[in-house]
Amino acid sequence: MGFNRFLLIIFSVLLWTFFVLSCTVMFIIACLIWLVTILPDKRLYLLHQFSSFWGSLYIWLNPLWQVRITGKENFRKGVTYMIVTNHQSMLDILVLYNLFRHFKFVSKTENFRIPIIGWLMKLNNYPGIDRGSKLSKLLLFREIEILIKQKNSVLMFPEGHRYPGGYLGPFKDGAFIMALENKVPVLPIVLDGTAKAVPRKGFILPGKAAIRVSILKEIPVEFFTGKSAKDLLVHVREIMETEFKRLMSETGKSL
Repeated sequence: MGFNRFLLIIFSVLLWTFFVLSCTVMFIIACLIWLVTILPDKRLYLLHQFSSFWGSLYIWLNPLWQVRITGKENFRKGVTYMIVTNHQSMLDILVLYNLFRHFKFVSKTENFRIPIIGWLMKLNNYPGIDRGSKLSKLLLFREIEILIKQKNSVLMFPEGHRYPGGYLGPFKDGAFIMALENKVPVLPIVLDGTAKAVPRKGFILPGKAAIRVSILKEIPVEFFTGKSAKDLLVHVREIMETEFKRLMSETGKSL
């Protein structure tokens, strides 16, 4: 075993130990915030901000993860968006928490059963979907409609599941149907590097990882008025794919 490998093992043990211990303390604080703010803060804005701080801690305290965010000015405060982003790893949401912008993200129902993490998602009123159920999809659309009326931006992964390779997966149309029906702008966000930051198996971190977050310009409602969800999907995927290829090239040069 090389010395660098030994250091990675030690660091990984320390990081995951801190993660487990901190989760208990932070979840108790989250519950207290929920109890105090649930009546005056129907959108759970303060709880989401605390969740963003909690998630960001693991980014800030890890010198192996070099996160760079561009285009944050495109994510305008006070605007309700349908946010679409590609999905590479379980680290994606922690990285997106670094934006400190208010949103609810859609996750598969299995994730809500994860101790502490899933419980926090329920506290935040993040919507879930059972991907094998048509009824669940209809209920999700109704829930998203309610969230948007409450001025919550909603984040969806249109690929449906993780694509850790060097390409975008095919997009599903749910997010684009919701943007059309609820008349909210679409905000594309492109991620690269999160798949390389965490191990696919085991707990030992792979080493240094350059993580890039690119927030593209919003696509206003006026642009897609009269267009179909398919038209919007194709347009958004094209601009995201162009940016994804650029980020991959940039990430490779930075390591």
